[in-house]
Amino acid sequence: MAYQVLARKWRPSNFTQLVGQEHVSQSLIHALQHDRLHHAYLFTGTRGVGKTTVARILAKAINCENLQDSNPCGVCPVCRDFEQGRFMDLIEVDAASRTKVEDTRDLLDNAQYAPNQGRYKVYLIDEVHMLSGHSFNALLKTLEEPPPHVKFLLATTDPHKIPVTVLSRCLQFNLKRLLPDQIEKQMGYILAQEQIGFEPAAIKLLARAADGSMRDGLSLLDQAIVYGSGSVNLADVSGMLGAVAQQPIDDILQALAAQDGRRVLDTIAEVAELTPDFADILQQILRVLHRVALRQQLPDFVDHEFDPQLLANLAKALLPEDVQLFYQIGLIGQRDLDLAPDPRSGFEMVMLRMLTFRPQSSETETPSAAKPASFQQPEPAVAPRPSVPQTAAPAHTPQVAMPAASNDLTLSPPPVAERSAEPGSWSDIIAALKIGGRTRELANNCVLDGMDDNVCRLLIDPGFQRVGTIAEEKLREALQKYYGKPLKLQITPQISQQMTPALEIQKAREDRQQAAVDAINADPNVQALKENFDARIMPGSIEPLN
Repeated sequence: MAYQVLARKWRPSNFTQLVGQEHVSQSLIHALQHDRLHHAYLFTGTRGVGKTTVARILAKAINCENLQDSNPCGVCPVCRDFEQGRFMDLIEVDAASRTKVEDTRDLLDNAQYAPNQGRYKVYLIDEVHMLSGHSFNALLKTLEEPPPHVKFLLATTDPHKIPVTVLSRCLQFNLKRLLPDQIEKQMGYILAQEQIGFEPAAIKLLARAADGSMRDGLSLLDQAIVYGSGSVNLADVSGMLGAVAQQPIDDILQALAAQDGRRVLDTIAEVAELTPDFADILQQILRVLHRVALRQQLPDFVDHEFDPQLLANLAKALLPEDVQLFYQIGLIGQRDLDLAPDPRSGFEMVMLRMLTFRPQSSETETPSAAKPASFQQPEPAVAPRPSVPQTAAPAHTPQVAMPAASNDLTLSPPPVAERSAEPGSWSDIIAALKIGGRTRELANNCVLDGMDDNVCRLLIDPGFQRVGTIAEEKLREALQKYYGKPLKLQITPQISQQMTPALEIQKAREDRQQAAVDAINADPNVQALKENFDARIMPGSIEPLN
């Protein structure tokens, strides 16, 4: 008999054999147990996670004559015909090759007829998102109200291309990417059953290279068996995948911790002679940094994949902020690696960034305190602060002056006249009135024109939309309570040369913002980034600290 690849030979034939998709298999098993089967199922997920496999198992289960714990028995005529590809009531279609509306109509013309062998006629449409718009329209009516003997099982890697009218008629299951540990465990089981020798580190490397796809992992396993002449060992798998041993990775990380740029570049030059996959090396570095971060936060953390002594040494040599910075630089570098002139130069630049941007530590100052210092410069650099006391600090002036003098002196005209004549005094009064909402908005958009014993005269910009008489009444009551005597409020629409408190607040905010921008632009670290790396400050990304 011809050789059958592992991905086909070990394809699950029941729900129990499925790996990593328990949330799907459990739902389908319960549906079979309680006879609550939907007429249309949609299975989504990335390649190689089991969409078509789950659909085939479900198609076999709903037609099986003797279910065993909601699993197909595998021995009845229906199960045997399924496994041999002779079950007439399973119509399996590849939508990528039959996209025309005529194909869909021909397919559905036979849906009205009863099944030949099983209880249900099953339409399994793979890569259903490839159907044309007219094909989806032809499918809609039958999909919504199919005959009682018809079930639709749809599978796709791109559900976003399926019309919502179709999605709403299906029960959707999203199959998850498999974890490396799940793929590794399945590989070990298969190799043991096949009686093929292997090294655990080799299948661990293959499981990571599978990138969440069991089918891709088993295909790589087939390739590794051939490459290793009937066995799976770490050296052969590393050579096949272009991976490097762990020791160069450890050397690079230790050189980074020691800030030894020469040693980093020398190690990269040695690794380059092996024609490695630099993207894979960067991935391994990120994985080690992840374990180091865990070790720093959880000192009792145990990891059997990497050398515990290495993790302990790196956890002591690197500050937590260094680890986080290196990890972020590595993630961004991994994304941009394909844009580099060549993989080696791109990888070297990532390592140099880690060395260049590492915060400078000293005996009295930690890197975590050193780095934000450049961003705290806006605090002392905010020179235009004189406008702020006009809106905030003087708010306490009336409260300080009142206890120092009698009520008669506080309510006498001279202090009122002094406040009305003093620039910005209307802002002081507003702060002391303790008003808010629309009332404060009204007051902030007025200027004080004058005040005597009976009347408080305000000027308001004619372009300001009045906020209503209720706000004016509340402002009048607040003024009467503040001065302790009845006052009339007279608001006149008129353009004034004085700045309203609202404009003063806006100007103060703009001054603080400009001061923060100037401080960042003048920062030597920022200037170095601009000169050496052609960096630029994103508009709108700078805000004053307070």
